[in-house]
Amino acid sequence: MSGLEIGKEADVCVVGLGPTGRALAHRAMRAGLRVVAVDPRPERLWVPTYSCWVDELPEWLPHGAIASRIDRPVVWTTAERRIERPYCVLSKRGLWDALPLDDATVRAQRARTVEAHRVELADGTEVVAGAVFDTRGQASPGQRRTASAHGIFVDEDRAAPMVTPGEGLMLDWRDQNGAGPDAPPSFLYAVPLGDGTVIFEETSLGLRGGMPQHELRRRTLNRLAAHGIRLRGDEKSEAAHYPLDYAPPKAGPGQVIPFGSRGGMMHPITGYCVADSLSLVDTALDALQRGDDPIRAMWPWQARLVYWMRMRGVYGLGRLTTAQSKSMFDAFFTRPPRQQRALLSAHDDYTALGAALFMTVATTWPFRWRYDLVGWTNRNRWVGYDFGRAADADEIIAAAEELPDHL
Repeated sequence: MSGLEIGKEADVCVVGLGPTGRALAHRAMRAGLRVVAVDPRPERLWVPTYSCWVDELPEWLPHGAIASRIDRPVVWTTAERRIERPYCVLSKRGLWDALPLDDATVRAQRARTVEAHRVELADGTEVVAGAVFDTRGQASPGQRRTASAHGIFVDEDRAAPMVTPGEGLMLDWRDQNGAGPDAPPSFLYAVPLGDGTVIFEETSLGLRGGMPQHELRRRTLNRLAAHGIRLRGDEKSEAAHYPLDYAPPKAGPGQVIPFGSRGGMMHPITGYCVADSLSLVDTALDALQRGDDPIRAMWPWQARLVYWMRMRGVYGLGRLTTAQSKSMFDAFFTRPPRQQRALLSAHDDYTALGAALFMTVATTWPFRWRYDLVGWTNRNRWVGYDFGRAADADEIIAAAEELPDHL
């Protein structure tokens, strides 16, 4: 331990020890800063599955943080496409072990008050720090633009008709989820996790309020049944439901520094956050050590413009039908690699992103569908859509198994 006592001044206090908070505390510690980290359960391994493009990861992260690698992931729209860009699933244990906090002071407490230089814990203890980073994630989305997903973990041998080791489905828009053309769209994401299982995750992006878990589960099971995959019945599942429109914070000294998804790093179109946050950890800490504003360093005008343009994209995505979504992604995946990267991951490449968005709209066909993309028509198409009641598991599975295999 560094000998730091709670109540004496620390250089950095990190509130929340998810992957981004733990990375921030770890890198601050490695930079020689006195670090206090606060989390109610700091020893709990993270629950969600985290994935990213391999080239997004910072150089300081060891290879052991990667659990599974897919060199050429697949996109299904009206036809199969290969993305010539390696993708990976992160190992939760490997990532955890790569971010030790041996020389930090870790407090297993809930933060009651979080201020620019002071954090009050639930037991009344105070942490005083030169800078406070808030990495606690986001609140429930309500009726905001939302990412919703339901994942089922399937053994690799059962998953083989759809996904084999080293392969992965980034976006599967085939008409196999039983939703029909007049229902809000969703796609399948399916990748091997490197532990002998494959996650099949039906995903909805951009709907106001999101899509309920019972509907996403029904659609996932329909897809599996369409490929002849029958489950044992005891497979574990994963749920995700979070807002996509958490804006970057305003720059300025003397304030709490939001970081990670709370700090606007949630990608508004893809729902990804961890890789971008990991890549910005050193940017924030370098600015802090120079006496500059970390928010300004992380969010120059170019990055803020990128965020604004991506929000235009998620508004468009959230009002499309399934057929329109396919056409739009068909158009997007014909764009050059730099433009694809600008939309999918680049933090501040505003020129390429502008070209990607313009050309995607311009080449989406039929022409009239472009009006929906830009919001001239059907701006609130899916608002208030009734997804029906939640059926029990046996009823959902039985209904999926009755679907014809050609769906």
